[in-house]
Amino acid sequence: MNLNEQICLMGKKRDASKVEPLVNCIVDAILDKKGKEVTSLEIGKLPNAICDYFVVCHADSTTQVNAIAENVEIKVREKLSEKVWKSAGYDNSIWIVLDFVNVVVHVFQTESRDFYKVEKLWADAPTKHYTDEPTIIEPVSKTKSTKKTVKK
Repeated sequence: MNLNEQICLMGKKRDASKVEPLVNCIVDAILDKKGKEVTSLEIGKLPNAICDYFVVCHADSTTQVNAIAENVEIKVREKLSEKVWKSAGYDNSIWIVLDFVNVVVHVFQTESRDFYKVEKLWADAPTKHYTDEPTIIEPVSKTKSTKKTVKK
């Protein structure tokens, strides 16, 4: 891809009806490889936003960071026939960035996520947290009432 094609692509916005399925596919691919604290940030309506969404997660090893990023690329290509526009960070797998134009994926090693705090930089953005853990329903004791809260 030459420079003119890259500049044209940077100005393009994906149809909004295609962005949500892309985010969902990315999240599913991350959860398949046990990515931790998966979060999407809807930054598109904020001033100076570079895309519509950030999807952020972390893992405890560089091997897992690499596996998560590779799985995202594979699943998006298989399910949506889309390729990553640009990627960076595969050389050390401490922080891999995958740019799908309207959605940018950040896969961190745990310490790097704690250090860079990307979510705090975009704290005004609406966030959504994802988990693949099953909801455990505890039996209600007759003497004690309990409430189960769900994190949104």
